[in-house]
Amino acid sequence: MASFKVAHLEDIEELNDGRCPYRAVRHHLGISSFGVNSWTAKDAGDRIINEHDESEQDSDEELYLVLSGRARFELDGENVDAPTGTFVLAGLGVNRTAFAEEAGTTVIVMGGRPGKVYYPHGWEVWAPFTPLYEAGKYAEAADRARELIDGKELQYPQPLFNLACCESLAGRPADAIEHLRRAIELAGEWREYAKADSDFDAIRDDPAFRELVG
Repeated sequence: MASFKVAHLEDIEELNDGRCPYRAVRHHLGISSFGVNSWTAKDAGDRIINEHDESEQDSDEELYLVLSGRARFELDGENVDAPTGTFVLAGLGVNRTAFAEEAGTTVIVMGGRPGKVYYPHGWEVWAPFTPLYEAGKYAEAADRARELIDGKELQYPQPLFNLACCESLAGRPADAIEHLRRAIELAGEWREYAKADSDFDAIRDDPAFRELVG
């Protein structure tokens, strides 16, 4: 039986990770085949898309749609005017950022890894705790995140991985190892990330951690 869902932009909870407010469109609608979210600038001049180049191993090809207002994209140093209705495709390695030219400008962002089957990492679930992590408030980030993550079967590996990072940094090795284990069970590639992530340096010699990451 076919199914469908309908949601207005304003129906989706507005979240904040320290940048422009965003709405977790993919998570809200339960989309599992591609990534899609939106960002809205409160004021003209606000940076609406953070500067990045998608050059890491697990990077996404990204398509931007200016849903309302007007944006100015910077793509490898070139300015691109983007009024309402403009599509902007940024391939891997292209340094990109965007600024709102009008208050209330909203940009829809869609992405996926070229040549690979998409699976949701769940970064949207963790994003509200990012400012705490960046401020070095690891215990607070872990406590607040556990309220969301524990007590339910979370289907995303990244929030579990990031929670484990915070617990390691906060001196909670047993909790860190358990949440890292759950992340790896969902997606084995997070084992490789753990091997190189300095957040786990405090527990790197723990036998349980060494057994888990190999």
